[in-house]
Amino acid sequence: MTSWSDDAAKNVALWTETNREFTNDSAPTNWALDEINWGIWGIEESEVNVLPPLDGIDVVELGCGTAYFSAWLARRGARPVGVDVTPAQLETARRMMAETGIEFPLVEADAAATGLPDASFDLVLSEYGASIWVDPYRWIPEAARLLRPGGRLVFLRNSTLVVLCYPNDPKAPVGDRLQRPQRGLHRLEWPDEGVEFHLGHGEWIDLLRANAFEIERLVELYPPEKAKEHTYYDLTPLEWARQWPPEEIWAARKR
Repeated sequence: MTSWSDDAAKNVALWTETNREFTNDSAPTNWALDEINWGIWGIEESEVNVLPPLDGIDVVELGCGTAYFSAWLARRGARPVGVDVTPAQLETARRMMAETGIEFPLVEADAAATGLPDASFDLVLSEYGASIWVDPYRWIPEAARLLRPGGRLVFLRNSTLVVLCYPNDPKAPVGDRLQRPQRGLHRLEWPDEGVEFHLGHGEWIDLLRANAFEIERLVELYPPEKAKEHTYYDLTPLEWARQWPPEEIWAARKR
């Protein structure tokens, strides 16, 4: 049976190579963006309105990568802490801190075992970090532990529908036919692409409620009217995404 540490090692190897090939170069662009935005087509937070007021709050980003999202939050007065398991990604984040002067703590740790104190944050955030790369049955309890009562959890992930429609070939674009059953959906290991974790909506609701969360919103993201085909995330064609949501944001409050 595969252990979580085996999966994490595969994902560290994937993101170390991704950082070398792409992320290290794209980090300056991402850190320089003026607006907080979401997803493939960069939908601005001012349209989505899913984040709480940020000034003065304590935030932990689980699976922060190069920590550009935490940098966006820091510029708006939040006090972020970035957590990631991949040293190369965190090194890129430190380089960007030196270049921009935006500084906040970074922790090299598994997002489901951060080692951070109980009830020390007002917001737990994951933008394509722990939200797909860590088993939710591990990281959601950690998010609940880290939050103060009344704190918020916000995470962006692939929609369940797009995951069900992705071909087994990780280089092939999504189509309009189901490729795998939803029943039993959980751990997906893509050839040479790492290990992801996905659940159906019913399982997400049960898991969140079992960890003392009240679900506030589920925002399904579609490309804006003027969107063009994405040159990097080309596995989700614009035509598909105009008909079905490729991404979704969950927002919940800790009871």
